[in-house]
Amino acid sequence: MQDLLERRILFVGGKGGVGKTTTAAALALLAAEQGRRVLVVSTDPAHSLGDIFARTLNDGETALAANLWGLEIDPDLAAERYIHTVQRNMRDMVNPAMYGEIRRQMHLARLAPGTVEAALLERVSTLIAEARERFDLLIFDTAPTGHTLRLLSLPEIMAAWTDGLLKHQEHASKLGQALERLGGRRSGEQHDDLRFFEREDPPKQDRNSRIREILLERRRKFHQARRLMLDAEHTAFILVLNAEKLPILESKKALAILREFKVPVAALVVNRVLPLEAEGTFLENRRRQEAAYLAEIERDFASLRRIYLPLLPHDVHGIDTLKLIGQRLITEIKPQSPTWNY
Repeated sequence: MQDLLERRILFVGGKGGVGKTTTAAALALLAAEQGRRVLVVSTDPAHSLGDIFARTLNDGETALAANLWGLEIDPDLAAERYIHTVQRNMRDMVNPAMYGEIRRQMHLARLAPGTVEAALLERVSTLIAEARERFDLLIFDTAPTGHTLRLLSLPEIMAAWTDGLLKHQEHASKLGQALERLGGRRSGEQHDDLRFFEREDPPKQDRNSRIREILLERRRKFHQARRLMLDAEHTAFILVLNAEKLPILESKKALAILREFKVPVAALVVNRVLPLEAEGTFLENRRRQEAAYLAEIERDFASLRRIYLPLLPHDVHGIDTLKLIGQRLITEIKPQSPTWNY
């Protein structure tokens, strides 16, 4: 696990409730204690990153410890800002008579499927571009698996969509220039009657230039995000699960999809494995069931580095507990080891 802390970006994901935030926070604190400047970011709507550090977090960077900062992205707030930015750009390019229709369409867009994911991708992409200049390591505590997989697949989709818009805009601009020449006017000129009716509109050339500028910036941002997410030298995805049926099934599906998109999955963290001294009939039955699931994990995830964390006798809360978990992450002790228990 130590070598993963030398990457620039880590994504920590898995089924809801398996311990993603605990793992992300422990890794962040461990790297910070080694002298790296770390920013840990939660994209999960059910934020608990601040709770673990006993701090109130928001969309701005908050100091958590020496060399460590954290923030929690609010997906709904990101979507509102995203829609507002799109609306503002559109208002700059159209006749004021269209403002009411723009507001109506933007309200509908806010409710459309995929808007929150697109807004979150925009925020994450911007954050990566800006924060990489100031931090040695970015760790993303991601939303439950389904949301995260959609987010990681979006850069390719959004970049392709933006490329299509650029080609369409370029084609429309050339067609408009050709039509103007056929009409006996130089490009950019208009008859007086058209000037009268369109006098409130921005000049066409300025509008086209602004549209292209926005699309090129979005394409650059999405291509950069995709390139970084697929860079196995600087980026890694860590899957977290429990030794239970549903988390194992979901992790298998996630691993297949992540590999399909060529996202570099570097490790598997198996959290909350029963300690050796757990006694009683109930726990013995749980241990037998868990042993079968652990064997399944060893078999079906053999291609991944597997790191095991024991079940704690108390909630994860505070710096001291995170330090303890961080040490277990780098020592990579197996459940059968005599030193397995905390």
